[in-house]
Amino acid sequence: MREIQLPSNPEPYWREEEIPTFEPLKTSIKTEVAIVGGGITGITAAYLLSKQNVQVVLIDSDEILNGTTGHTTAKITAQHGLIYDEFITHMGEEKTAIYYQAAMRAKEFIEKTISEHQMDCDYESQDAYVYTNDDHYIMQLENEMKAYEKLSIDSEYLTEIPLKLPLKAAIKMKNQAQFHPLKYLKELVKLCKENGVTFYENTPAIDIEYNKHPNILTKDGHRITCNHVIIASHFPFYDKQGFYFARMYPKRSYVVAATSKLEYPGGMYINAESPTRSIRTTPGKDEPLWLIGGEGHKTGQGESVMHHYEKLKKFSSEHFDVKEFVYRWSAQDLTTMDKVPYIGPITKGESNVYVATGYRKWGMTNGTVAAMILADEITNIPNDYAEIYVPSRFQPDPSVRKFISMNADVAKHMIKGKLDFSDNKLDEIKVDEAIVTRINGKRTGVYKDKQDTLHAVDTTCTHLGCEVEWNSGDRSWDCPCHGSRFSYKGDVLEGPAKKPLAKVDMKTKNG
Repeated sequence: MREIQLPSNPEPYWREEEIPTFEPLKTSIKTEVAIVGGGITGITAAYLLSKQNVQVVLIDSDEILNGTTGHTTAKITAQHGLIYDEFITHMGEEKTAIYYQAAMRAKEFIEKTISEHQMDCDYESQDAYVYTNDDHYIMQLENEMKAYEKLSIDSEYLTEIPLKLPLKAAIKMKNQAQFHPLKYLKELVKLCKENGVTFYENTPAIDIEYNKHPNILTKDGHRITCNHVIIASHFPFYDKQGFYFARMYPKRSYVVAATSKLEYPGGMYINAESPTRSIRTTPGKDEPLWLIGGEGHKTGQGESVMHHYEKLKKFSSEHFDVKEFVYRWSAQDLTTMDKVPYIGPITKGESNVYVATGYRKWGMTNGTVAAMILADEITNIPNDYAEIYVPSRFQPDPSVRKFISMNADVAKHMIKGKLDFSDNKLDEIKVDEAIVTRINGKRTGVYKDKQDTLHAVDTTCTHLGCEVEWNSGDRSWDCPCHGSRFSYKGDVLEGPAKKPLAKVDMKTKNG
């Protein structure tokens, strides 16, 4: 029997959609609000502000909608895993209710916007399930169900679900939703343009300086002078003593998209235990695609990345009678110390520079919440949800323990990388593979492309000096300390790093 293979290149299904393109910024400009980052947060904020006649400029370091938003599973839900019982324990019932209400308000906003503008974006109402086949998680599901009841969440405790999977218990949050994120957001971009928003692509922001007003400095030396800055660049490109790199940790997760001989029974699913398994469907081009995700791990750490895809392939083949694997892709998400996103002024003393980050893989609702909060903040409209997301908050429990464990993990990987004296041989490297070796005494990463050309980079991350590791699934060099990612040529793909990896001259390799 023929083994069904995974696609050779990672590419999200969503990116098949034709997205508008924009020129880079070529001069210094002025505006009322400058937004850095063209994902769901930046575009939604631009739309909300422009509706109120605020002058907005949005820039992106790459193409819009090509970051985490373009690599999502696109669930529009307030069910963010087993979270509500934990939140009630650590921050109380009142603040937990605000978190739930904010997520539901984001869902309602998306629904209303789709309806109002008659967007064709594969929007579907679906129930959301968390299930387990592990006895150890049954009590956690029962406690989560009690939290749902305290918060008056429309829900149900189950011992069976529509999807035929082995399980012992499940909880259902009713009337959630899913959609095609790029079909939705490209319509928002169109509306933004009609409202006067200006977009610039391939315009990396590298710093913010102050005169009378904040000035965004771009990589090409231009300035954007404005009254307010929204940093919606996934990881904040500007920190200003906020120490965001030490207050969040990055995780990568994976998706395979497959066609199946089975009929999809409806619903969106995620399991409680590890490794994570997330399942939903989308109409696809010719027939429904099953999106099976999970296998999360800290960026740059753990086993070979292709093993994670292979595990999702095995799970899918065993349970869903797969005909073909059509797409595969991965995404990077940031988790804060208390699992609540950071949305608001970047520091206490900097009230006109705002940040939105740390969505913990639930970017469709959290990103929309962030846009609504920041648009209200800028236009002086009271927002009922803003208080729990303020970045300067500090909850001692569990934040202190999480902070200590996160930074101990960083120290471990920094030391491990420095002691790794790999000396693989260049003549042993195969096409589309990478090795770590030593050139002129330096730890060097070398990738051989499909034209047999070698690309050598210094593996020292340009953020804080950890050593990057090769990501075979996405052909990138990933930092295990703070999640910076670089292309095989050394270009920055994900922050917090701003500078590329140094290139290494292969001609001077010691004999």
